Amino acid sequence: MKRVAVLGGGPAGAFAAERLANAGLETIVFDEKLAWEKPCGGGLTYKAYNQYPFLIDNDTPKKFITETYLAAPKAGAVKVGLRRPLVIYSRMDLNRMLLERAENAGAQLEKTRVLDIERSGRGWILKTQHGSLDADFCIVATGARNPLRNVGTQWTAADTMYALGYYVPSMQDHIDIQFLQNLEGYIWVFPRCGHLSVGICGKGESAQSLRARLERYMNEKGISYKGASFYGHMLPSLESPGWKKNRVAGEGWMAVGDAGGLVDPITGEGLYYAMRSGDLASQVVLSESHSLAEKAQAYCGLLRRDFAADLEFGATLAKRVFLGRFLFSTVPARMVGFIRRSPRFRALIEDLFAGTQPYLDLKGRLFKNLNGTLHEVLMNLFLQKVIPEKT
Repeated sequence: MKRVAVLGGGPAGAFAAERLANAGLETIVFDEKLAWEKPCGGGLTYKAYNQYPFLIDNDTPKKFITETYLAAPKAGAVKVGLRRPLVIYSRMDLNRMLLERAENAGAQLEKTRVLDIERSGRGWILKTQHGSLDADFCIVATGARNPLRNVGTQWTAADTMYALGYYVPSMQDHIDIQFLQNLEGYIWVFPRCGHLSVGICGKGESAQSLRARLERYMNEKGISYKGASFYGHMLPSLESPGWKKNRVAGEGWMAVGDAGGLVDPITGEGLYYAMRSGDLASQVVLSESHSLAEKAQAYCGLLRRDFAADLEFGATLAKRVFLGRFLFSTVPARMVGFIRRSPRFRALIEDLFAGTQPYLDLKGRLFKNLNGTLHEVLMNLFLQKVIPEKT
């Protein structure tokens, strides 16, 4: 293999390109923007910077967040301390840093859009705004709105969520997460370098309805959106059937990040999975253990063992977490109550924020620590209702 084309210069594509170029492969990154702002993005979990320490050991501006407040209707708010901070970048700064690392490793950056790709023998012909180019392999990192219909994941409207919100010229030192009545989603207030990102993500409602919910919340909290910059975009949020038929690789290509639907279906977090999938894809491309024809299957297997099976199980939890009811109240309200009263449950939530608690092990972890108090008997019943059996 001589030349790999990376279609998209976001975190997934940039990180894959760095890995490939470091190994000596001719690597070309195609992106019409190269580095751009994504207002709701930029938060890196402990899992991400522990796996890739350069994400924290650098001079790029960032914020370290050690407190989160979770709130639900009729339950109030509860504070969760984060012993392992969430690290928040401007998405443009993070993206620029990753692209610079790729370029320093030897990758070539092309500021142009790939309009189409076609198979040519065992390789590809890429058609761009400035001409055409041959490649032996393609890493598809084109994001959620992938225009290349013959590669990357295929989803229905049910497999997506809207994310929209405002840049607000204000500051705070903690994150706010607000659950809402009858919404598979939540509102967030994220402190970023120089401003707040105040937004909402959700499924099953129009963007107009979500925006109305968000503005009502902002009015109640005294957060002004007058004159604030507005943003909105679509995120993958695969349902269980979507995960089972997810198309993340084929002959001569692999999809990474949002282009592969690799986003947490509960939190909407995608940065770790973008970078991790870029890393795994590069490992398979470079591996001499698999023929070109075997690489797609090898990548799918790696993804599933590493995190995709866990995210698929998370998709079975999502509606129960956001829309479920337990003992005459909502599941989010009960969660706030358990966090307030149970150190074990609070520690579990903290680990979910850190990215170190898999969905597949949620029930087993808590069952091991229950000691028979009335409160924990109720928690046992709660877990039986909210968390399905693994299949």
